[in-house]
Amino acid sequence: MRQEKDLLGEKKIREEAYHGIHTARAAENFSLTGRQVNPELIRAIAAIKQAAAIVNHDLGDLSREKKEAVVQACEEIRRDELEEEFILDALQGGAGTSTNMMINEVIANRAIEILGGQKGEYDLVHPNNDVNKAQSTNDVYPTALRIAGLRLLPWLTEEVSRLQETLQEKEREFADILKLGRTQLQDAVPVTLGQEFSAYAEAISRDRWRIYKVKERLKKVNLGGTAVGTGLNAPRKYIFNVIRELRNITGLGLAHAENMIDNTQNLDVFVEISGLLKTLAVDLNKLADDLRLLSSGPRGGLGEIELPQVQAGSSIMPGKINPVIPEAVNQAAFTVISNDQAITLAAQSGQLELNAMIPLLADKLLDNIQILKRTVKMFRKKCIGGIEANREQCETLLEESMSLLTALNPHIGYELTTEIAREVKSTDKNVRDVVLEKDIFTEEKLNEILSPENMTRPGISGTVDFK
Repeated sequence: MRQEKDLLGEKKIREEAYHGIHTARAAENFSLTGRQVNPELIRAIAAIKQAAAIVNHDLGDLSREKKEAVVQACEEIRRDELEEEFILDALQGGAGTSTNMMINEVIANRAIEILGGQKGEYDLVHPNNDVNKAQSTNDVYPTALRIAGLRLLPWLTEEVSRLQETLQEKEREFADILKLGRTQLQDAVPVTLGQEFSAYAEAISRDRWRIYKVKERLKKVNLGGTAVGTGLNAPRKYIFNVIRELRNITGLGLAHAENMIDNTQNLDVFVEISGLLKTLAVDLNKLADDLRLLSSGPRGGLGEIELPQVQAGSSIMPGKINPVIPEAVNQAAFTVISNDQAITLAAQSGQLELNAMIPLLADKLLDNIQILKRTVKMFRKKCIGGIEANREQCETLLEESMSLLTALNPHIGYELTTEIAREVKSTDKNVRDVVLEKDIFTEEKLNEILSPENMTRPGISGTVDFK
């Protein structure tokens, strides 16, 4: 064990641990979720520390030896070589100070080791004086969250794009399958199964575009603003140069926020992003609900489509297969939607120059991006791509419904259409049989009016103008 001290006194730290006394105290205080700080946030903070060390050296404020050791430690963290050292719970008081100090300590002790010293010999490399030089948690943490978001969102966008493409493939595959449309779960006018999938694809397309565009909101950062955005204790040259260096390290198009005081205290950009993620979750949930309904059965439900069978469904009913993938999508969507509420509450709870609730916001926002990425991928690969249409069932349900009467109404009027509807209801006959028995149309004309092509596009089916 080694002995470390801080404002509150002394504490023993395991000799092999790279973290120090601040991390140890925080670990004792916060054990709320059982989940650690998101690794993407850790990597982003390490990139910031690396950029700061390089610029501080260039300005003559950090020796070459210290700079090189700190940079090496940061690169190791970004490669996840020290991930077991980041022990703190995701939720913590202090606006992220515990996380910032944990990373400062790990970097410092690893740098000390690189320079040939023993962990805890902070005269060689100090967590605050060297690793945290010209920085505050209040500019490091929000900047890191923006970097983490910029890293994760393209992965989500890519998966959403693939889902859109798969839905469009199904749209083309099912283009000629006429089926019963439903409004408020009641029989409505016909649509094609392809048209239903075209609507799903269009909704997901909008989600893809929204998420792609919102990345621009994250590129303005407050690094260099230090405690409240005024830049106190950060040299002017550092403030300008550190963003340039961070761009080089991350490959991201980062820029200074026009108003770093605003950027330090207001988290509305994250609420905006969370809202778009929630919108994607809502669309995924609706799609999952529809697929569960359309595939219900196999004997007593709609049964118009068949989902891929991925696992047995019951411990007591042999042969039962459940729509487990859409059900999992539902639950993931509920999680994202509830996390959005937590993000909203966190963002509205800042006071004056800082929002102390940013650890909650960061945890839920990054979690939502990663949940959605995994959900969209699972949905596409294990469900959407393998959907098959039950053409016969689609045709049977359509023929047995009275929705075909809607296409006849412009030709024969409301009264006669109603009379046919009463007869269909009171007998086992379908619409087509009753119309032919009454000799209202020839079979050829009736087929023209009720053709899938004519009934699923604008106009009055079976008229000259329609053609």
